[in-house]
Parts: sequence; structure tokens; C-alpha cells
Amino acid sequence: MPTRPSTVPSSPRSPISSDSDWIDWVARAGLVAYGVVYVLIGWLALQLAWGDRSGAPSSSGALRELAQQPFGGALIWVVSIGMFLLALWQLLEAGFGHRDEDGKKRLAKRAASVGKAVVYVAIGFSGVKIAVGSGSSGKGEETFTAKLMNLPAGQVLVAVVGLAIIGFGIFQFYRAWTEGFADKLDGEGRSGTSGTAYIAFGKAGYTARGVAFAIVGGLFVYAAVTHNAKKSGGLDQALFEVLDQPFGPVLLTLVALGLVCFGLFTFAQARHLSR
Repeated sequence: MPTRPSTVPSSPRSPISSDSDWIDWVARAGLVAYGVVYVLIGWLALQLAWGDRSGAPSSSGALRELAQQPFGGALIWVVSIGMFLLALWQLLEAGFGHRDEDGKKRLAKRAASVGKAVVYVAIGFSGVKIAVGSGSSGKGEETFTAKLMNLPAGQVLVAVVGLAIIGFGIFQFYRAWTEGFADKLDGEGRSGTSGTAYIAFGKAGYTARGVAFAIVGGLFVYAAVTHNAKKSGGLDQALFEVLDQPFGPVLLTLVALGLVCFGLFTFAQARHLSR
């Protein structure tokens, strides 16, 4: 008896996820730039763990470190442009992507894409400022917290920001534990010996990000409780907090290696982009 052709409809596809080679190029270029930033952050954190406190293990610190290398000015522009391309990709995903999701889940993912775009634009602008010689001293988080603290119910707002960052850190732990990040890689990127290595990089990377974001959020909450904006801080201050704990150099070395692994996973995602 002849079989009947399947009448199951295929899942809806995003207009930017099929036959969009230029979108893939934008995404891959941006991911490489993002990977470079994280590898440099991890390297600066390793230097901090081994006794060199001169660098700031943050995105702006990583870009300043890059600027000091041979052809650093050109490299900063390349990375900054890559971050803007990554932001463009996320904005396109926010407007047209996540079509395989329905209802609130699609809205949540599109909102997350907008949030990522904002972060990538901020890193890109930080690179541009450094390239033109007007890079900040890395005190932006303190300024932001101080301004927020001066608003009506400012302490509550700072605490809410801190709790949100802690929640994001917990989500990074969840993604590491469940390997929820694996869907960022195509089938080839998840198979074989190389796929095993990529997944290991991802688990280490997302775990390290979870540690870092949880501490950053904790600093914001502590700033809200003490009504002292100077108690808050970004990634660099969070890593200094790790260093000041018992066995701090060992713990910070592990976190730093995890951040490098996240950069390596991002390189793998650029090569095996799942669309």
C-alpha cells in the first residue's frame, strides 16, 4: 500500500534565518569580536590572579589592553565594528527572529535580543572611545549606581537591578548545567571530538559567567542596603572580590580560565552558527 505524503506543516521560519548569507556574515563577524573580548578579559583576570593588579578585567579593560598591542588602534576598530555588527544581528532577531516560538516565549526571547544589542553597542562605543583617545577610567558602574540611588526610591531601584543581575547569573548556571547553550551550535558543532570540546568550553564558560554576574549583582544589592554607590561595581570589581576570598588566587584562576573558555565557545559558535 503506497504511503501518503506527510501533511504535517513545517515549523515557521524566520525571514532572516533562511537564505540570508549576509546575516550569517554579520553574526559570525560579531561573535568573533565578542570572543576576542572575553579571551582578553580572561587573560587580564589570570594576570590579576597571579599578582598583577594593573589591568582591569572587564570589557573596557580588555579593549584598553588590546589597544596597547602592535596595530592596537586598528584592532580596536575591528573589534568595535564587530560588536556593532553583533548588535545589528540581535536587533534583527528582535524584530524578525524567534519565529519558532509562540506567544510569551517569543516576546521574552525578542526582549532578550534587545537587551543583548544594548550591551554589544555599549562595548562597541567603549572601544570607539578608547580608539579616539577618550576611553573612560572604568567608573561607569559607580556613576550609574549613584545616579540611580538619587532617584525617588533609588535604593529599591538599585536593589532590583542587583537582584535582576543575580537572576541572570543563576540562569547562566542553569544553562551550564543543562547544556542549554548547545543549541547555539549546528549539528556538526555538537558532534565528534571537537563537539565534545566545544560543549566543555561552553559549560566552563557559562559557569564562570554565572559566578561573575552573581557577584556583580550582590555588589549592587549591598550598595542598596548600605546606601553607598561606591560599594557597587562591574565585572572587574567582582573579580577583585573573588581574589580577596580564602584561596582567592586559585578561585580567580578557575574563573579566569572559564571566561577564556567562554570566548573559545563563542569562536566555535561563529564557526558552527545554528540558524
